[in-house]
Amino acid sequence: MVLGFASDEGVERNGGRQGSAAGPAALRQALGGLAVHEPLALYDAGTVTTQGDDLEGGHDELSARVQALVEVGHLTIILGGGHETAFGSHRGLFAAAGPAQIINLDAHFDLRSESRATSGTPFLQISELVGQQNFDYSVLGISQPNNTTVLFDTARELGVTIHLDEQLAQLSINEATQLATQLVEESAHDHLHLSIDMDVLPGDQAPGVSAPASLGVSFDRIRAIAVALAATGKLALVDIVEINPRFDLDNRTAKLGARLINDIAVAHAQARGHN
Repeated sequence: MVLGFASDEGVERNGGRQGSAAGPAALRQALGGLAVHEPLALYDAGTVTTQGDDLEGGHDELSARVQALVEVGHLTIILGGGHETAFGSHRGLFAAAGPAQIINLDAHFDLRSESRATSGTPFLQISELVGQQNFDYSVLGISQPNNTTVLFDTARELGVTIHLDEQLAQLSINEATQLATQLVEESAHDHLHLSIDMDVLPGDQAPGVSAPASLGVSFDRIRAIAVALAATGKLALVDIVEINPRFDLDNRTAKLGARLINDIAVAHAQARGHN
């Protein structure tokens, strides 16, 4: 089940480039161009749109919609939107199913402490929502030059598992797959929330993002990790965020996002015996 979250407010509050509210439409267009080779349907649950600067109201609606979809057993795939998406979506999953493991493919921690929600705060908000004892957060693709010492300290205090972009670049595809599987096997939680910020990819592969990466992690490794996570059968929620069509080239970034959605959905269905 795909659900859009058309929001730029968190990116604006975080000082980023505007345009990610158009991400859901770009992803839907790219998904529409894919050929279907599996007996698998993606149902569209519409789009939640942040009204003006009311991100909190948008989060409330997103959480309620995600909760309802998870409760009836749907793998819910959120088409963002800025990375503020992740707080609203995870809160819905938490209400429906309790604590869940989070794996974030991202160049940034998004653990900032601010007076209000932004695209840089969602995972700190989630830690406060679920409590540190239930906060099981891994982030893969971190760019050390683009995260402050304070953010690294916060991550360590919260017990976050960290893999740098330069570390992932040294892995083979098989090793990236093994890393993903190992992270899930080591978690005590029954459900998994996969959040993919498209700025984890190199800027030349994914130019249409709010904050392009100077190094990034290649698409083949990101895809291998995402598919391996879906193949565990534990996936309950996926966010694809920070696509900014205003800066994309030939819809390149949206097409990569659509390919990830397709391959995640297929691997999840196979793992759950739905094909």
